[in-house]
Amino acid sequence: MPQPRKHQICLADTPFYHCISRCVRRAYLCGKDKLTGRSYEHRRKWVENRLLLLGQVFAVDICAYAVMHNHTHVVLHINEKQASSWTDEEVLVRWHRLHKGMICCRKYLNNKERNSLSDAELDTVSQMAKVYRKRLCDVSWFMRLLNEFIARKANQEDDCTGRFWEGRFKSQALLDEAALFACMAYVDLNPVRAGIASSPESTDFTSLKKRILLSRHGKPLKPLMPFTQTNMNRQENTLNITFSDYIELIKSTLEAKRRSGNNGFSELHSQISGFDVNVESWQCMSFEIEKRFGAKVSVEIANRRLTVV
Repeated sequence: MPQPRKHQICLADTPFYHCISRCVRRAYLCGKDKLTGRSYEHRRKWVENRLLLLGQVFAVDICAYAVMHNHTHVVLHINEKQASSWTDEEVLVRWHRLHKGMICCRKYLNNKERNSLSDAELDTVSQMAKVYRKRLCDVSWFMRLLNEFIARKANQEDDCTGRFWEGRFKSQALLDEAALFACMAYVDLNPVRAGIASSPESTDFTSLKKRILLSRHGKPLKPLMPFTQTNMNRQENTLNITFSDYIELIKSTLEAKRRSGNNGFSELHSQISGFDVNVESWQCMSFEIEKRFGAKVSVEIANRRLTVV
């Protein structure tokens, strides 16, 4: 029986989570239906645009994502400290980018109408701001507002009703840095493993491709969680590796899998030496994280998985 979501998401353990959503039956998120010849490729952009919008609104950083034919992957970082720093007004402004909200909250955001609010209405505004603040740093609300939006839009296009996604998204807590970066590699390499891309750089609708495009044009990477600028000085709320090193890590991971020999392993070993993980455990996480792990992923758990015959 699946664990209640509140037991799977614990920020005291880790702020990093891998979330997977899958379509039901033969529902197509993207791709081309071989039976009807109908293409759903345009839906990839729906998912990517919605995902990046939510990353701008929520106190959630997007570490990695991949939009596949019938499922999506996203690695999220919950920034509870950022949510706590917002004023009530900023919380309301952010929430109203996604929902209309209560009338008293809309009046509160209107300078001309704010002074007309009664004490009871102001108290309601304050209480709702607390509710919205909590939601804006909540994985379940993030995934809910991603999946519901896509489901409604897809059902409208298909002129049908009913369930589009499976009942719940799957979440995995990433308990250490090795698990985090192995999972990011797993997500960014998903199209390569599926045979729809020949190289990591050609993987459309992934965080890796988005980062490459944005870096070429000199644009800010928000809401994608930034990599550290140097290996010497790590900044707060950055991924503890440079972007160039991450790309090399991705390539080494893929090459080691393809060659399955000492030559491929030696280069990968040098790339992961700072994560306190061996090559076998790294490959277990970076290529079999869904198959071999449940609600939690770490080097310790990977080592135990490898000892099971």
